[in-house]
Amino acid sequence: MLLISVLVFSNCTKKTDDTKSQLHQEYFDLTPGRFIEYQVRDITHNSNSTIQHDTLNYFLRIQIEDTIYDNQGRLNRKFVRYKRNSEIDNWVVSDVWMAFKDNNNAELTEENEKIIKLKFPVNSFTNWNANIFNSSSPLDCFYEQIHSPRTINGLFFDSTVVVNQGSDRNLIRFYKKQEVYAKGIGMVNKYFKDLNISNFDTLNITSGKEIFMEIVNFGN
Repeated sequence: MLLISVLVFSNCTKKTDDTKSQLHQEYFDLTPGRFIEYQVRDITHNSNSTIQHDTLNYFLRIQIEDTIYDNQGRLNRKFVRYKRNSEIDNWVVSDVWMAFKDNNNAELTEENEKIIKLKFPVNSFTNWNANIFNSSSPLDCFYEQIHSPRTINGLFFDSTVVVNQGSDRNLIRFYKKQEVYAKGIGMVNKYFKDLNISNFDTLNITSGKEIFMEIVNFGN
């Protein structure tokens, strides 16, 4: 009887591990103590402003910390954001968000807005509306370059995936947004442009926003 119980438990454990492996949930790592550091360039464009192209350069650190319950009673992880202006400055807490992951979604609650960052399984057939749980306009996402190796700032990642969050270019607007995730780590790169332009010219910007984030360090 003991042998049968051990075999049943072993088979169940293997089946659970196989399921997780097929979902590729490791692209959204919520291991306590995990941190990722980025260099960030944040540009705000406004042709009517004194500073028409206001650029901020800083460093951002994301750290997975204590558990916390959301308003649905689900156990989340604190997703703590630290900022500093240079590598010699001390980290200062900027935001405390919440992160959640199950077999369906990887979710991030930013400023009380829940966003589906990843949908499982990670494959070419999966697509989703990242804003389905908030009041923002629909943001249709899908995966590209699945499980591809990639090097960023001298750091090599053997398995990454691109989350395409939409692109558009016309006479008066240029929009492109994507995020790159590395297995066992999390987001390693972000590219965001939402610009109002003139006559298809992406250098003739009247207003808009650009954000670029690249990983520079990570660990536990």
